[in-house]
Amino acid sequence: MRRDLLVGVPAAAGAVAVVSALIALLERHVPVLSLGVLYVFAVLPVALLWGTPLALAVSVASMLAFNWFFLPPKHTFQLSDGANWLALAVYCVTALVVGFLAARARRRSADAEQRRREASLLADAAADLLRGIPEERALEKASEPLAAALRVEALRIVPGVQAPEEGERALPMRDVATVLVDSELEVDDAVAARLLPALGALFAVQADALEAEALRRSDTLKTALLRAVSHDLRSPLTAILASADALTNDDLTLDEADRAELHGAIRHEAERLNRLVGDLLDLSRLEAGAVEPHRELWSADELVGQALDGDERVQVELDHAAPPVRVDGAQVERALANLIGNALKFSPPGSPVLVRVEHGATELRFHVVDHGPGTRAADRESIFRPFHSGGLGLAIARGFAEVNGGAVWAQDDPTGGHFVLALAT
Repeated sequence: MRRDLLVGVPAAAGAVAVVSALIALLERHVPVLSLGVLYVFAVLPVALLWGTPLALAVSVASMLAFNWFFLPPKHTFQLSDGANWLALAVYCVTALVVGFLAARARRRSADAEQRRREASLLADAAADLLRGIPEERALEKASEPLAAALRVEALRIVPGVQAPEEGERALPMRDVATVLVDSELEVDDAVAARLLPALGALFAVQADALEAEALRRSDTLKTALLRAVSHDLRSPLTAILASADALTNDDLTLDEADRAELHGAIRHEAERLNRLVGDLLDLSRLEAGAVEPHRELWSADELVGQALDGDERVQVELDHAAPPVRVDGAQVERALANLIGNALKFSPPGSPVLVRVEHGATELRFHVVDHGPGTRAADRESIFRPFHSGGLGLAIARGFAEVNGGAVWAQDDPTGGHFVLALAT
C-alpha cells in the first residue's frame, strides 16, 4: 500500500497540474466557469488506478486549484460571486461521484480478474490430477499461480502438515499440504481463506482416489492369488503328489522306464510350479510399484537372444541398423520371453512364431506374430489382466515394459495373434 501511495500521490498532483494548465490555455476562449468540469479528467484515472481515497483527495485539490487560479478574486480562496460558489459545489460533487463510481468499477474489475485467476488455478490443478501427474509435481506447478492469486512475490508448497521455518508463515491447505510464505510479505487473507481449502480439497480427492485405486488393485491381486492357489498351484502339486505316491507305493511294480517317467513328471511340474511362484512374486512387486529398472545399453539381438529358449518354431528377423536401447535387460528379456511363450502356447502344433525387430525415429519395436486364433478387438486390453487368459505372462510383460518406459499392446493381424513390445531409443 505504501508503495502504491509513493507513486499515486505524485501522479495525482501531476494530474491536477496538467488539467490546471489546460484550463489556463482555454480560459481566453471559453467562459471559465464551464471549464471546471475538466478536473474530472484528473479524478477519473486516479480513481481507476489508486482507488477512492486518493480520488477524493484529488477532487478536493482540483476544486481548490480551480478556485485559487481561475475564480475571482484570483489567488485567494474567497469568491466574489455567489454563482461561483454554486458552480464550485457542483463541480466538486461531480468529481466526487465520478471518482467513487470509477473506483467501484475498478474494484469490481479487479475482483472479477481475481476470481478468474482462482478458477483458472483450480481448473489447471484438477486437469493435472486427472492426467495422473504425481502430487509433488502438481503442487510444484501450482506454486507460481497460487503466489499470483495471493498477491505475493513467491511461496513454496510442501506436502503434508509442516511447521514454518524462521522468517516464514505457514498457511495450511487442509491436511494435504502447507503453503510457506515469507513472513514479511503481506498475504491477502480473504483470498487465502477462500482458495486454499478448495485447492486442498482437490488434492484430498486425488489422495482418496489413489487410495481407492490401490485398494482395488490389491483386491484384484488377492483374487488372482486365490485363483492361482485354487487351480494353477494345485494342478502341478497334484501331479507331483501323484507321481511321488506312485514311486513310494510298494503295491505297484515299476520298471526303470516307469520310474524315469515319474521322475520326469515330478521335475516338469516342479519347474512349472517354480515359474508360477516366480510370476506371482513379479506381479505382486509390479502391482506394489516396487520394481526398479537398472538401465544399461542393450542391442536388439542381445535382448532377443536372451528371450529365446531354443524352440525351433521361433523364427527371428533382426534389424541390424536398429540402435541400442537403455533398459533393464533382465526385465525386458522377461517381457519378451512371456510374449513368445504366449504365442507358442496358442499356436497350432508345428506352426512357426515370428519375432521381428524394426526401429523408427523414436522407438524400437519387437513384433511377436503367431498363427493362432488371434485376439478380438474387444479383448485387446482385458487380456493383459492377470489370469484373464489363464496365466500371468501378458500382465507381467506389460508391467516390465512400462517400468522401462515402454509399452506392450495387441494389434489386429489376419494371420493370428500379434503383440508389439515398444521401447524408446
